[in-house]
Amino acid sequence: MSEWLVLALAMVAACAIVLAVQVLQQRRIGDDDDPSETPDVIEYMTMMIGVVYAIVLGLAIAGVWEARSAAQDHVRNEAQALHEIHERVRVYPPAVRDRIRADVDTYVSHVVTTEWHTMRTKGELTDKGTQLLDKVRHDVTDYVPKNDFEAQAYQPLLDQVTAADDARNARADSTGATMPGVVWFGLITGALVTIGMIFALQIRRTPRELILAGLFSALIAFLLFLIWDFDAPYSRGVAATAQPFLMLFPGAG
Repeated sequence: MSEWLVLALAMVAACAIVLAVQVLQQRRIGDDDDPSETPDVIEYMTMMIGVVYAIVLGLAIAGVWEARSAAQDHVRNEAQALHEIHERVRVYPPAVRDRIRADVDTYVSHVVTTEWHTMRTKGELTDKGTQLLDKVRHDVTDYVPKNDFEAQAYQPLLDQVTAADDARNARADSTGATMPGVVWFGLITGALVTIGMIFALQIRRTPRELILAGLFSALIAFLLFLIWDFDAPYSRGVAATAQPFLMLFPGAG
């Protein structure tokens, strides 16, 4: 099922539940009930709960978006480091240069096909990818420079291998969900409390008030879905992509 279809169903369900509860509640209220008699303290509490919950939602959205941006940066840094290795080995003898470039291409092809699928479905990297990157590292470190020109390129190549490995490890740390379960408990509980305060205000069954109540509940459902969608940077709809690899290694896909 598409994630956007899930979002639409969640928003419709939230609206339907709020409207159904409001209509059923209204039938139990007598004709002599006066909604203007709602205590001022309830209106104040509703306002404060809404403000606090809005701040919490904003912080949660900012947190998951920052994690998603950091995940994309990890991919970009890894791709750039591998591209630097691919280009800087041009000073090496043809046999060594071609072997290193071939191993880099093999690793990148594995990442953008097999490993990326594994990240999306299982939330983890592959052992094969680790082995392929180790092979690139061994290719670079095992070569003994034959002249000063090659020696000057040796240490920068080692630095780029280290940068690629660090970026890969950071990518591995970012594959899972970033929001702890206790935070989700607070977000969902806060949503129920915030929407529940609508009924404390004794909203009447007028079209205007029912539409506003439904839209308010749908908005909260949308924001919670947005947090959930960003929560796994590589696995869901608005996810980090392998585009940096494909830009620097066009044949990898």
